[in-house]
Formats: sequence, structure tokens, C-alpha cells
Amino acid sequence: MKKITLIMAFAFAALAADAQTIYDALLFSERDYQGSARTMAMGDAFTALGGDLGSINLNPAGSAVAKYAQFSITPALTISSNTTQGVSPYSDGTLPYFEKTYKNTATSFGIPNIGLTFNWNTNRKSGLKNVTFGFVVNQVNDWHEDVYAAGRNSTTSYMGAMATEATDRGLSGTYLNMNDAYDYDPWKYVVGYQSGMISTFGGYDDQFVGASELIFDNGEQTEIALGGPLDQTYGRRVRGKKSDYVFNLGFNISDFIYFGANLGITAMGYSYDEYFKEVAVDPSDFVIDLDNGERLYFNSMKYKYSYEMESSGVYGKFGIIITPGLGLRFGAAIQTPTATKISEEWRMSGETTYTDKDYNGYAQSPEGEDMYAFSEPWRFNLGAAYTLGKLAVFSVDYEMCDYSAMKFKRNGFDDGRDYFDDLNTDIAKTFGKSHMLRAGVEVKPFDRLAIRAGYGLTTSPEMFDTFGNSIKAPQSQNASFGLGFISRKSFFADLACRYAFATDEYFMPYSDYMFDADGNVTEFAPEILNRKDAWKVLLTLGWRF
Repeated sequence: MKKITLIMAFAFAALAADAQTIYDALLFSERDYQGSARTMAMGDAFTALGGDLGSINLNPAGSAVAKYAQFSITPALTISSNTTQGVSPYSDGTLPYFEKTYKNTATSFGIPNIGLTFNWNTNRKSGLKNVTFGFVVNQVNDWHEDVYAAGRNSTTSYMGAMATEATDRGLSGTYLNMNDAYDYDPWKYVVGYQSGMISTFGGYDDQFVGASELIFDNGEQTEIALGGPLDQTYGRRVRGKKSDYVFNLGFNISDFIYFGANLGITAMGYSYDEYFKEVAVDPSDFVIDLDNGERLYFNSMKYKYSYEMESSGVYGKFGIIITPGLGLRFGAAIQTPTATKISEEWRMSGETTYTDKDYNGYAQSPEGEDMYAFSEPWRFNLGAAYTLGKLAVFSVDYEMCDYSAMKFKRNGFDDGRDYFDDLNTDIAKTFGKSHMLRAGVEVKPFDRLAIRAGYGLTTSPEMFDTFGNSIKAPQSQNASFGLGFISRKSFFADLACRYAFATDEYFMPYSDYMFDADGNVTEFAPEILNRKDAWKVLLTLGWRF
């Protein structure tokens, strides 16, 4: 049970709409290179190699390595899976919620690479021998996720947590019920109140109870407890992609040094839909006595949240490849911060049903929208490769990005440039450097056939959790393999498969809200483990001329 003392709770500052978070910044900035089948098959370890259109956004100098014009297009299939189950809060492994295991698979089709380059031969034996210019589109991230979790809970509820939060924030039932409540109060609680998920009780306008809870008056204090078991369901769908549109210029100096520059334009589209549902196993456990003397019973609730964003940005990237001989190659590239403009929209809705349909409630927020600027951080990468004649190629890359430099911004002279100060401070405190290691190998057992393999490892930039505690940075890994075919004329084809090893995500659909006098949790809110992995299959078709 949760104990409510009948005094005004501490009032938090109310926000009328959703706000950006430090994890939004990470979402907007992270990259997962997905160019051509050849580059992916070799783990994207192409900083020192070049010659492939999928590698131009890794190192702009790579375009100058090829002494011919070329065109390529790469269709791709992505198969991602999410497996969910509740996490036990007890040492004996007892699982009081989300006890079922579910696996969901999402399949998507896309074109992560398409491009065209032209090569101008100066016909000089030394100095500036070739100039390359072209336009390439390479995908640098994507999101395809379907998450579903379900189980039975007899101790806590989403609505109970919402009611506790509304009380702690010092919200008022009178104001939450006003037509213009969305202009002043957090939308989640306005939707919850106006749809009947939470309500005031005991004649107090700032004390809230969930529709799934029963009230017991013990004189000096009021105790509130869940009426009975609930069947709970959580669902999430995420879709999106981020691509670089690259204008490239490359220079070949004496077949020894290659320079290159990119003007990159980023485009990102992202959507996130989430819902939480509770259904009474036995509605008679959830009796509600109304002020007019009538009695009804809670049946079900459903809360939904949707978010969409679009962004565009611009950056510059500069690279060099050096070939000193003996089969050795070295490369380096640096990318400027990306100046990004972001527009986003969000909405929320809620519905509550009872055994008497006349009391069913529904509420929907207006559509929120915002526009602001964002700066992605600097990136730099180094590469080394060794070529064993025409028989084999070995390559390794290192890339670093300092995510503490991410920044949200408001443009303009008098529109609140300090609006994001606290958020940017949290970004600098929470995030640090992410290190990426990529390696690849290509072997040609025959002149027209190549066999490839690659590996990639990326460390998380998150250094501290939201409470300031140091955390062990998790890693993401992938392995890839593929084949390549080169015809006697201009046509070539590459096939690649990449597997992203399973990573674990832990999340809570709602927070703990039942505590004893010493602040210890007495009943745990659900925590869910989402284990996710993915396969990608790419086929590149190209022509050289």
C-alpha cells in the first residue's frame, strides 16, 4: 500500500509539453555506416582503402583512388528481432510481472547506397594525375523495432504511478480539467485526468488516485492499494533512417597521395509509437463508489504516445590516403560538427472503460510541435591497410567521437538562447568519448571472385547514469561476410550479410511509487529486459566506365 498524508506535496515545475532529453541528443548523433555491400562485408574498414562509393563518407579521399567513373546502387533487407521478458526484483528470481517471453520480428527494405562519380584524367605522369567528382547517398543509421511485452501484475499499476506523480507535482484536479489545461500542465496528467485514469478523492483537489486503486481511510492517514490483479501490456514501434547526401571532390597526386573533401547534407526521419494497457482480471475487484451513490467497476485503460521528427544538417569532411609502397596504405579523415535543424511533433491519448459504459472516458492532447537547432560533434578516423598484390587486402580502422560536445540550441536574437543550458550541461556530464574499431579482409582466390569478412566494435559514450554514478560502458559488436564478382567488362556485383550481436536494453514503463517511511521500495514497478539483434543483407550492382 502507498500511504498518503493529507498535506500538500512538493510541487515540481510543470511543463506544458514533452521536452528534449540527453538521449535524444545521442539518438540524433550516433552513426552506423551502411554503404555498399563491399564496404559492409569488410566491416566498413575503408579509411585507408577507398575506391568504392560506399566508402566516400568514411574518407572523401577514397573517390580519387579509382581511376575510372562508376555508378552503383545497393538494395538491402533488414531483419531485426526483439525478445522481451520481465526482470525479477528479488534474489530468488520470483517474477511478479511481465512473466511471459515474447519475440517480435520486423522486416524492412531500403536502398542504403546509390551514387555516381566521374573521373578526369589530366594525362600527366606526375603531380595532379586525376580529379574525381561525384554525388553519393549513403545511409548512416536506421531504426526498425517492434517491442511487445505482457504479463499479470497484482501489486502496482501504471495509473497508480501516474496518480502518485500528479500528487507529488502538486497538480490540481480543477486545473487539469480545464479546456486550456494543455497550455499549463504536463500533457500526460491532463490526458490521464480527463480520460478518467486518475481522479481526486477525499474532497482534496491535489490528492490523486488511480482508477485501478482502492482507498482505505485509517484516520490520520489514507492508504491506497491496487484493487486486484491486472493484465498489463506494453508495446513500442520505432521506424526511421538517417542518410548522408554527399558532394565529393577528390585528387590523385602522383598515385602516392590522395586528397578529398565532402560537403555532406544529412536527412533524418524518425517515428516512435508507444502504448501501455491494463485490463482488470476481475472487474469486481475494482469497485468505485461515486459521490452520487452509484457504484461501478474499472475494466480497462490504454495510454498512447506518438512522436515524429525530421531533421536536416550540413557538415564538411576532409580526408587523405597515403600509399608509401610495400603494399602499405594509410588514411585519415576529420568531420566537422553537423549543424542540424530539427522539427518534431508529438501527441498523447488515453481511454478508460468501466462496467457501466456511460462512464467511459477518452482524452486526446493537441498536436505539439517544436523547432530548434542541434550540433553533432566532431569525428575523426584513422586507417591502415596492407595489400598482398592482387591476392588479398587487410584493413583496420579506428574512429572516435566525443559525444559530450553535443549541443541543443535556439537560434535567433531574443528567443531564449539559455533554454537548453541545463540540458547541455547534463550532456557534458553524462557522455564522453565513443571508440569504434573496424577490421576487414578481402581474398581473391580467382581474378573475378572476392571473398570478404569484417568485424566492428563500438563502445557506448555513456559514462554516468542519471544519478551521476559511474557505469561500465557497454559495447555493440557486429560481424559480416560477403562475396564479390567482377566481370570482364564494366559490370560488378557484391553481396554482403551483417549480423549485429544481441544487446540488452532495460527499461521501466512506469516508476517505483510505493515506499516505506525510510524511502525503501515496498512494491517494485515492472522492469523489462529487451534483447535485440539484427541481420542485414545487401546487394550492390555497379558499372565502371
